[in-house]
Amino acid sequence: MQFKTNPKNTSTSALRIIPVFEENSEETLREKLGFQGLSSVLFSGKKDSSYSLAFENNLILLIGLGKNPEYKAIENSFRRILSKNPELVEKEVLIDFSDSFSGEQVEAALVGFQLGSYSIGFYKKEKAKEYSKLKVEVITTLDKAKSLAERAGKIAAAKMEALKLVDLPPNKITPEYLGDWAKSLGKKAKLDVKVFDSKKSKSEGLDAFLAVGRGSAKDSKFIILEYRHPKAKFHLGLVGKGVTFDTGGLNVKTQGMHHMKSDMGGAAAVLATTQLVAEMELPINLTAIVPAVENAIDKDAYLPSEVIGSHAGLSIEVIDTDAEGRLILADGLSYLVKNYKTDQIIDLATLTGSSIGTFGFECAALFSNDGNLSHGLQQAGEEVGEKSWPLPLWDNYGREMDSEIADIKNYHGKPFAGAITAAKFLQAFTHEHPAWAHLDIAGVAFGDGEFSKTKTGTAYGVSLLLRYIENQL
Repeated sequence: MQFKTNPKNTSTSALRIIPVFEENSEETLREKLGFQGLSSVLFSGKKDSSYSLAFENNLILLIGLGKNPEYKAIENSFRRILSKNPELVEKEVLIDFSDSFSGEQVEAALVGFQLGSYSIGFYKKEKAKEYSKLKVEVITTLDKAKSLAERAGKIAAAKMEALKLVDLPPNKITPEYLGDWAKSLGKKAKLDVKVFDSKKSKSEGLDAFLAVGRGSAKDSKFIILEYRHPKAKFHLGLVGKGVTFDTGGLNVKTQGMHHMKSDMGGAAAVLATTQLVAEMELPINLTAIVPAVENAIDKDAYLPSEVIGSHAGLSIEVIDTDAEGRLILADGLSYLVKNYKTDQIIDLATLTGSSIGTFGFECAALFSNDGNLSHGLQQAGEEVGEKSWPLPLWDNYGREMDSEIADIKNYHGKPFAGAITAAKFLQAFTHEHPAWAHLDIAGVAFGDGEFSKTKTGTAYGVSLLLRYIENQL
């Protein structure tokens, strides 16, 4: 899309979009259109409402945002414009904000508008409408409107990358693909990128990571991205679970396997966030690790009851090969702590069905050994509509992971506290790092939504991590 902010001469043929808050709908209509008296039955600015009309040879689209809308609500309202009303848009669009809009609200609107161009019909013969050449004029009284529009463009681009990485099929999104994606980003954004193959991973002691990928014909890739800023305020470490497809291994999944291309939602969030941090040149140091594997089945697949090694030096009894995500995260966390002096560590993973059983599809399960980190993530998520809620990390739960034959087991095998015991497993590989947080995003990274008839990615974590980082600066 081609954005212009506050042009001297606005288009007379563009679709004119006017967002309206419910509490001042009449005032906004009077200010923007010079008339009042539009029946509230037709339009009153209520949340999720819209109304189109012809006025002075222009096509007008009114977008109702309700009262005190959240960031995500504004984003979704604007995403609907291109996603659900493509017939209204031709070559030009004018988005006309009233004085009552804050910078954050304008950002949410512009991000959402661009997300509306996203379609999952990657392999359809008839392609979705293309919007790269769409001219978008933005009217706002806010200062630095141009930089605000540029910022929104970077956020939208990162979120669409996260969506693509989850939504594309597993024959496309392989560990090698993620490694190549990281290398490409490294060249564009001047990041230091390392991608370990199986041989290099073995020499680095990443035995738990390698065990998971043993049954796949696709070589596992351990991906490390380093972003450094000369005026960094702190060093953040991110780890994202990158299981590009999960059969469950020999504990094979019995239902829903066709959705398991989404088991790298954590990796997608971490990679997209790294892209965004680099493009925005945020004054932090960031080290991101993505252990990328395919959990498949063949003669070499790892076995239930196997005892495997790990980067941390702990032996692991494999109770369930479908508890594979925590194994690759264990090595990712250990490698990060041992090789980089990070102030904080956050991992994101579509880890357990238990988190869905607890919170449904409303929020992520949050675990942390640092109260400030936990509160900061929770607050940041509330601000951008990517919510999380804390669960305990009490030592009694850790005892559930005791093994008779090894140092620890990867699954306690009981129908309770699955998300908590998984988090306790991960904590054992953090080498007592004082500021670690784990986000179990199984219920929020991929699911049903209004913008597709099938389950799709959500890009959960990108806005959350950006807001969290910026809140620390």
